[in-house]
Amino acid sequence: MSLAERLADALASQAQPPLPFFVADDGAPEPVAALTPAAVLIAITDRAQPGVILTQRTDTLRQHAGQVAFPGGRIDPQDGSPVVAALREAEEEIALPPAAVRVLGTAEQYRTGSGYQITPVIGVVAPDLPLLPSEAEVAAVFEVPLSFLLDPANHQAASATWRGRVRQFHEIHWEGRRIWGATAAIILNLSRRLQWT
Repeated sequence: MSLAERLADALASQAQPPLPFFVADDGAPEPVAALTPAAVLIAITDRAQPGVILTQRTDTLRQHAGQVAFPGGRIDPQDGSPVVAALREAEEEIALPPAAVRVLGTAEQYRTGSGYQITPVIGVVAPDLPLLPSEAEVAAVFEVPLSFLLDPANHQAASATWRGRVRQFHEIHWEGRRIWGATAAIILNLSRRLQWT
């Protein structure tokens, strides 16, 4: 069975409830008055040991500066769908042509504490594509083995005080980079769905 077929089968399976971004010490997710629709692309490289393409955001951005993230952003009215938005953002941020992505489907929507409702779009891409980070938004583009990201042994529980309350979240460390917050939670949700460990 090919990588694309395995991923498609997993996306068609029954999902577990998605993890919230921040969970307060009383177990309640952070309330959000209004949610902004957004989409990210989880681009998985079709190689013997598949990888996931991630970005390091520049330190000059107003939100989430310097953080590790999937290519993506808010869904514009002209996009028409999360898939179109995710592909558009990936092309803008890392010069990944939409035609180079074999879209398999979407995973569970994810609500962030900063007010975004994110739809993860899963796609397969050829390995070693010539990606070019957008200087305004992306400091670096890198690939992490899918097996490493999905392995629960690499998912570390952490906590921090945010808006006066202790919040629980997860993080993943890869070669000096810290993957945390919404990006880590989306990975954990995908791990629970795929169960490739």
